[in-house]
Amino acid sequence: MRETRDTSLYDGKAGPALLVIGALLVVAAAAPYRLFDLDRFLAPKEMALHAVALALALPGLRRLKALEFSRTDLLLAAYLALSAVSALFAPDHWLAARALAITLSGAAIFWAARAAADGGGRRTIVAGVAAAGVIGAAVSLAQAYGLDSDFFSRHRVPGGTFGNRNFMAHLAAICAPALVLATVAARRSWAAAPGYAGMAALAAALVLSRSRAAYLGLAAGTAILAYGAWRAHGRWNDARNALRMRALALAAAVGVLGALLLPNRLEWKSRSPYLDTVAGMVNYQEGSGHGRVVQYARTLRMAAAHPLLGAGPGNWAVVYPKFSEYYDPSIDYFTGTTINPWPSGDWVAIVAERGVPALTALLLVLGGLLAGGWRRSVAAVTSGEYMEGLALAATLVVTGIVAAFDAVLLLPAPAFICWALFGALAAPSPVFWSRALSQRARRRLLAGVAIVGAAALLRSAGQVGAMAVYGRARTAAQVTRAHYLDPGSARIRARFEGLRRGGN
Repeated sequence: MRETRDTSLYDGKAGPALLVIGALLVVAAAAPYRLFDLDRFLAPKEMALHAVALALALPGLRRLKALEFSRTDLLLAAYLALSAVSALFAPDHWLAARALAITLSGAAIFWAARAAADGGGRRTIVAGVAAAGVIGAAVSLAQAYGLDSDFFSRHRVPGGTFGNRNFMAHLAAICAPALVLATVAARRSWAAAPGYAGMAALAAALVLSRSRAAYLGLAAGTAILAYGAWRAHGRWNDARNALRMRALALAAAVGVLGALLLPNRLEWKSRSPYLDTVAGMVNYQEGSGHGRVVQYARTLRMAAAHPLLGAGPGNWAVVYPKFSEYYDPSIDYFTGTTINPWPSGDWVAIVAERGVPALTALLLVLGGLLAGGWRRSVAAVTSGEYMEGLALAATLVVTGIVAAFDAVLLLPAPAFICWALFGALAAPSPVFWSRALSQRARRRLLAGVAIVGAAALLRSAGQVGAMAVYGRARTAAQVTRAHYLDPGSARIRARFEGLRRGGN
């Protein structure tokens, strides 16, 4: 078995540059249509995800001479295939197509990031993705301290361009190991300086977010980085690296103190909100913790009823009410539907929506990446390899913990960021299966990817267009146009059906 695969797919600067631009876009993208206070953040980010994935996939496939898969690649392909089959049997195919598209684009980002990193773009990708996370945190801080915009949500502040403080915090925690790596690995002292400011911004935004999942994930990631620094025993932790690690720790402390001491515009009901959040991190007997326990139990009942293929990607909200027999905080009893379109955690969502085999395949993918990153740090011959393996392990652990408490890989922005970091930091792995591609097979593969990618991009663009049309709709024709642009929107569909029945 060969130990390396073709690294010519994304040599040069184009691939890494596209990935950095994509990371910035999925963080910044939002729409001002307040009637759609969740989708106006998600749909633009989906557009960015699909557009960049397609822009990376097509040039790479045109240069591809053979399909070369490691065991991790085959498991990821199995996860994609199982998700696609599950989508075929989903009750709501619009929701299934939307969720499946995010999964497919995320996988494309992973493969593109790995090829671009192998072609020499690893530092650029890691630094760019870390910068995107810092920018998202900085915008959220600006909202916390008084900045207002139509592109911010007035609920779950400070969410900034994410529309939800938890989403912002999850991404900040996931980007933290990459920021540490980019800062420590900077070739010049002046190039490391932005990393210190970025760490202070991340720390302050995380404190103000009061996101317990982010706190738990970051604590685990920090423990891994601290253990790695201790384990180095001076071998890789030279004077320069040690100084930069101490400076990062000091910057984080400054950010925490600033968040606690500086007055802000957040209107917490508690007199000690941050202390209450820390004290209640593992409280499952009341509040949101108890709600999660109830939801997990009933979602697992849903999974048991659909063990092989699940209820369909994105269809948890459609099927879950059937398994809620008593009072459930996940249900809006005025509408009879779930409050959120996904459960509080990727892992229960995936097993319920896509089945046990799909979840198993995905966990094996992430576990294989984790083992590979750890082995790379153990066998490292340079400080760069050591830190990259350690950063990958920390990023995976943070992601795994955060995803146990909220949606992460199911959402466009964290899906882009996570898969880009996983691909950029992935350890080299042997090719387990390969097949040469004829010119005809390559053309068919290109056509298939182009069709699927264009469909996903047009769907998310249609959602944004429908919001724009519906927001200023005054006639039945305008509502009808919005419905045709986004037939999957529950709000628009309800208005459309009312007009068809002669309502207003």
